[in-house]
Amino acid sequence: MDILWVLLGLLMLGAALGPFLFRRRGGIRLAAPGAPDAADPANYGFALQEELDIRMPGPDQDLLDVLDVVQRTQDWKYAAQLLAGTEKDGEVRWQRVQAFAGAASLELAEKPGGVSGTPGGQWLRVWRAESPKDAGGAVVHAEFLVQQAFRTAMPGTDEYRIILEEAKAACAEAALLSPGDPVPYLTELAVARGLGYSREEFDQLWLKILDRAPRHMGAHLAALPWFSEKWHGSREEAYEFAEAAAARAPQGSLLSALPLFAVFEHLPEVNLVRSFWESEVVRKAVGGAQFAEHSTQSVRPGDPMLAPVRHLLVYFLVRSERWAEAMHQLIAVDGHVGALPWTLSPDPAAEYAVFRALAVAGYEANGGSPATLPH
Repeated sequence: MDILWVLLGLLMLGAALGPFLFRRRGGIRLAAPGAPDAADPANYGFALQEELDIRMPGPDQDLLDVLDVVQRTQDWKYAAQLLAGTEKDGEVRWQRVQAFAGAASLELAEKPGGVSGTPGGQWLRVWRAESPKDAGGAVVHAEFLVQQAFRTAMPGTDEYRIILEEAKAACAEAALLSPGDPVPYLTELAVARGLGYSREEFDQLWLKILDRAPRHMGAHLAALPWFSEKWHGSREEAYEFAEAAAARAPQGSLLSALPLFAVFEHLPEVNLVRSFWESEVVRKAVGGAQFAEHSTQSVRPGDPMLAPVRHLLVYFLVRSERWAEAMHQLIAVDGHVGALPWTLSPDPAAEYAVFRALAVAGYEANGGSPATLPH
């Protein structure tokens, strides 16, 4: 199977492999398009690649409806109303702030404006100008600045630092406008990475979050990269942070899945060694994430952080060739792909579709079929 991962690396940026994968008991190989035995994800009711929503990890129809209205009318009041009615310390508010900021940032990238045109995302500028004391607008603006820094500026440049310093000030303003709200501090976690906060500065920021939302999964995911060797820590520090959070996690908490994100954070650039995916560290992290997913599903089936955990499980389960388990996760998440690991790709939908096609082919190569997969 190692050769399959070589092919995957070559095809990752191309079209999904679904129509080109041939299923055989005991193995998978490439097949001609339209071959009668080609594995077809559509047989399982999965969405077409072009229908996959890259904006969010899972469904939030209220958010989608408001986003559509805001982008169509450029009226920020719908966004303000939705955020005002969203619980401060919950996971949903954090996801919605990220979504609104991301929408404005993408609009600006698509339509930068200039002398003769209005730049995209104008509704966010108007929101801040017309309602400067609105807490929702302030935190969305702070997150927008963070996304602009990471999306448009090179780390280490003056532009990068200037934007992040502005974001830091925006986070402080948003925190003043919304006492008790952890989201401005969650946004600042990205600023801490980019500006290189000292450990003391980071710890002070993290304590503010723990005071407001100690079990916030999104907060832990946002903090984890700071501890990684890519930023200001090490593999050992990241694992320690994740495992400590998992050990403190109460029944029904997704924090038990955090070690899987730490493992993902430290994957080598290229790893085609099958034994790695069968290693104890991967098995333990996957097991912890599955336990967290199952227990949270039974206690809080609508938890919005279930989707990000399931998406990462799909990645690890496919790489580990645990096809049936991957298929069960795909049934739960298909349709939305705005989550790790897909969002690291220039084309998240295409990368997700590759892994989905591999899961289908592997499942069928071992005797599975749509009839044997309960929905």
